[in-house]
Amino acid sequence: MPPGQKEVKKVPLRHIGVIPRFDLDTWRLEVCGEVEKPISLSFEDVKTLPTVVGVSDFHCVEGWSLLDNKWEGILFKAIVKIVKPKANAKYVMFECYDGYSTSLALSDLLENKVLLAYKLGDKLLPLERGGPLRLIVPHKYAYKSAMWLKRIKFTSKQELGYWEKRGYSNTADPWKEERYAK
Repeated sequence: MPPGQKEVKKVPLRHIGVIPRFDLDTWRLEVCGEVEKPISLSFEDVKTLPTVVGVSDFHCVEGWSLLDNKWEGILFKAIVKIVKPKANAKYVMFECYDGYSTSLALSDLLENKVLLAYKLGDKLLPLERGGPLRLIVPHKYAYKSAMWLKRIKFTSKQELGYWEKRGYSNTADPWKEERYAK
């Protein structure tokens, strides 16, 4: 368990604004920016990509952790393989249907447990947990695991996201207690 965290058995709901609603027949995920092959995926397209199951802990910057979450989805590496980032692509901005955003270094996203998840505990990811598709970055605080993904944009320079613009750490490492910007 990272320092300053305590285990909880149930995750409180945390989000900014109203939970967006989706029609899975028209929902799209755009992948663009500094890539050779930009794509637009439907939910069915996402589900045809190689699926993985991962079990990981979920650490909130507020000090709670939910252990052993079973996620199902695709490795972020699978998207990288499809879109082929250009040599200058060093960062990735995640934009969400509710207006939220966050970014990470591409190198952080290439770790084996980083997923674009559409299931939690063997069930389709519910809207209140970020469905239909959310990012899961187990080695970062949960605000880096963006919900309701709309666009994944590869960039040459890092752009600050919603919480990072408001004083939260951009590196967000729970093991180093990187909660706030220095």
